[in-house]
Amino acid sequence: MTQAKIQRPSGMHDVLPEDQKYFQKIFDVVKEIADFYNFQKIDTPILEKTELFSRGIGLATDIVQKEMFSFKTKGGDYLTLRPEGTAPVARAYIEHGMQNLPQPVKLWYFGPFFRYEKPQAGRYRQFWQFGFEVLGEENPVIDAQIIQIFFNILKELKLENLVIKVNSIGDRACRPYYKKLLNSYFKSRLESLCRDCRRRFKENPFRILDCKVEKCQTIASQAPLIIDHLCQACHEHFKEVLEFLDELSFPYHLEPHLVRGLDYYTRTVFEIFEDSEEGKKLGALVGGGRYDGLIKILGGKETPAVGGAGGVERIVSLMKEKAIRFPREKKTEIFLAQLGFLAKRKSLKLIEEFRKEGINIFESLGRDSLKAQLKLADKLGAKYTLILGQKEALDNEIILRDMASGRQEKIKIDKIIETIKKKIKKP
Repeated sequence: MTQAKIQRPSGMHDVLPEDQKYFQKIFDVVKEIADFYNFQKIDTPILEKTELFSRGIGLATDIVQKEMFSFKTKGGDYLTLRPEGTAPVARAYIEHGMQNLPQPVKLWYFGPFFRYEKPQAGRYRQFWQFGFEVLGEENPVIDAQIIQIFFNILKELKLENLVIKVNSIGDRACRPYYKKLLNSYFKSRLESLCRDCRRRFKENPFRILDCKVEKCQTIASQAPLIIDHLCQACHEHFKEVLEFLDELSFPYHLEPHLVRGLDYYTRTVFEIFEDSEEGKKLGALVGGGRYDGLIKILGGKETPAVGGAGGVERIVSLMKEKAIRFPREKKTEIFLAQLGFLAKRKSLKLIEEFRKEGINIFESLGRDSLKAQLKLADKLGAKYTLILGQKEALDNEIILRDMASGRQEKIKIDKIIETIKKKIKKP
């Protein structure tokens, strides 16, 4: 009986060779901008203690309630595949004494994350994100700069029609009163809410504003707005953030019901979308905000911080949809064909010498048919093919074939790199 084929787990996906160029392009742009703004790269473990996320993100959030991949180890520890990047960065900031470094500490990351979600457009159970975090600075100009960084990354990737949605969700000074207003508003409408939102009402009514169920969204759209109930400090902070965005002439919309799905956010929250049919299907490309209380929640000193993350797969989907072109890959100029065991031995050393000189050379060492190798060289568009047979290997020579004219000449192996440099004009 034939065994069933083993396939990837539901919601996971392979990043195939044809998609790697998109991932690499995004990584290169992110790194270039990170370097310009003096962010340092950090890699945190894929596995973290479950408590990091239950305390940091919030027990009432969908991420903690429904979406985390958590398990108990043989040693009795409760671990979770990281569902997001900010809490691990905050944990590393505390654990490695970064609060003693000159502030702010500016960190960036790029890697895989995990959430148990229903697979759909732009959503996977293993997905990739890049993120920027600034820890140890409360000035609202940093909020605007974080938004600027993400906006510029998307522009560098040739995405257009970008829209920034921004809001302030207050802090511990003004949010308790607002929660009372929400409680009062939703209490009389409780039976019309979905089951999850009835639970959220008891745990954290703020989370009802983030519900994706249509009937709950309709009810939430009429709820009191926190922006009308900000304390003076939060009001001034948000006013300055908007003034900085105005100075940058960014296309932002004030979105008074935007709260984001994590409890650690305070004051500024934002998302960036692409205003197109495909963009609407995918949702936010980038999201983030300020999280001034997170470091203290996790056991550190009170530390202001702000950051965000971008979804790689969603950005790749849009790049494909818009057929965004990449710079042409380097042309194949040199192909090495070989025949026989001795020729293969010498080819290995010769290929290494070409690598050291920075000259790309293509080959098919597993093949012995000269006809097949020449056919491959022609298919790749090689200008020159080097042919190394048994006799040439014994004589320390190699045949240089011009693929356009078919002309051939024998050259000593120790002179071939010098000859090739002249022909392809490499310094």
